[in-house]
Amino acid sequence: MGDVLFYHLTRRPLEAALPDLLERARGRGWTVIVRGSDAARLDWLDQKLWLGPDERFLPHGLAGGPHDARQPVLLTTATDNPNRAACLMAVDGAEVAPEDVQALDRTCILFDGNDAAAVARARSQWKTLTDAGCAAQYWSEETGRWEMKAQSGA
Repeated sequence: MGDVLFYHLTRRPLEAALPDLLERARGRGWTVIVRGSDAARLDWLDQKLWLGPDERFLPHGLAGGPHDARQPVLLTTATDNPNRAACLMAVDGAEVAPEDVQALDRTCILFDGNDAAAVARARSQWKTLTDAGCAAQYWSEETGRWEMKAQSGA
């Protein structure tokens, strides 16, 4: 059973914070699913990831291509796991079920601290997942670096 980490984005937008977190996950040898709630927004995020600096090239793809199963990072709105990911990164309020957390090594929920609806959604997800017995951590970047602010469960 994995754990779930909540990342409260307060200093950087998603397109700046996500590549760092993806690099950390890939550094552990994990394949990753980036689950969003809107296909157009994932298409936009895909373009942003391709525009990163060459020395930080992050191989990835949008779901629906012929090589989804081989993608080290796959962006999707679906709840399946075609690339056998060990890590799920949920963005833009994408749904995360306790079963997702239990089936993976790591689940990350990234949310925009400047969006009241996103904060409310993350709080709801925290309650749902911790009530289901999932170990959870809350991380904030208020000081300019990630710091764990709260923890629940094993």
